[in-house]
Amino acid sequence: MKTTILKIYILSTLTILLVNIAVAQQETTISKTVATEFQKKYNTNDYEGVFIMFTKEMKNFMPHDKTLAFLSALKTQAGSIKKRVFIKYPQANVALYKTTFERAVVALFISVDANSKINGLMVKPYVTENQPVLKRNISKLILPFKDEWTVFWGGETKEQNYHVAYKSQKNAFDMIITDSAGKSHKTDGKNNEDYYAFGKELLAPANGEIVLVVDGIKDNKPGVLNPSYIPGNTVIIKTSNNEYLFFAHFKQHSIQVKQGEIVQQGDVLGLCGNSGNSSEPHLHFHIQNVENMNITTGAKAYFEEILVNGILIKEYSPIKSEKVKNK
Repeated sequence: MKTTILKIYILSTLTILLVNIAVAQQETTISKTVATEFQKKYNTNDYEGVFIMFTKEMKNFMPHDKTLAFLSALKTQAGSIKKRVFIKYPQANVALYKTTFERAVVALFISVDANSKINGLMVKPYVTENQPVLKRNISKLILPFKDEWTVFWGGETKEQNYHVAYKSQKNAFDMIITDSAGKSHKTDGKNNEDYYAFGKELLAPANGEIVLVVDGIKDNKPGVLNPSYIPGNTVIIKTSNNEYLFFAHFKQHSIQVKQGEIVQQGDVLGLCGNSGNSSEPHLHFHIQNVENMNITTGAKAYFEEILVNGILIKEYSPIKSEKVKNK
């Protein structure tokens, strides 16, 4: 079994054609006009119109089918553009915009030639300077579920936890429920309902504010991944200590909280599901230092007082294969 949540949430990569000469720091009329037109066409799903804005060289580099696929995938993952702010020209004729999409804030680079045609386009996570440092949680946490679950991925080595290779969620957990034989499902496991974790309540580990809710994404058939929106149905809680508690893969339409709502430790957030880039019903949970999952750094999660393989342990971060339960 492979339970995964991929680490790149925004597709990046059309090429930017750069000319390394003097840098201007005020947006030109040409750049502003082209960027505005690009945003309008992108938001209205006029991907054909965006392609027409390309130079001949750009069209050769990024053919029609690849352009449409890229823009469609970007829309699926990030949503429409809500706000665009010019930052600077890192290279001549290449404008950098801090761009707020519905589900992400990204760095959008648009390179324009003298004929107001796009000869370069790139989307990358937008990284701000001086991000807060978060090594571990200060808030007292409980495990985000009832009963006993098994840590499928967890720990600080690659053998224990494939997440460690990724800055954004290097201390993340994937958790399932297993039976006495170590299986995560009954019968043949072909349906989500066969899995012991599917439909189980997921709880708030600490008091905090709901800062993000994504719902409505269909649950996958076991073994079939959906990379269109990788985390699937999602909840993020911000604690009073500025820790962002990230939950992924909720069951479709099961989330019971709303953005802006204040929750208390132990409140039900929703039900465990199999949405997003997930191969079977499970909980993905991690802590991060900022809300934006494209630029964040993961932090280690310690739970205040839990049973680990039946033994009570205080201030503990579980590792792979351990069975854990709240006291």
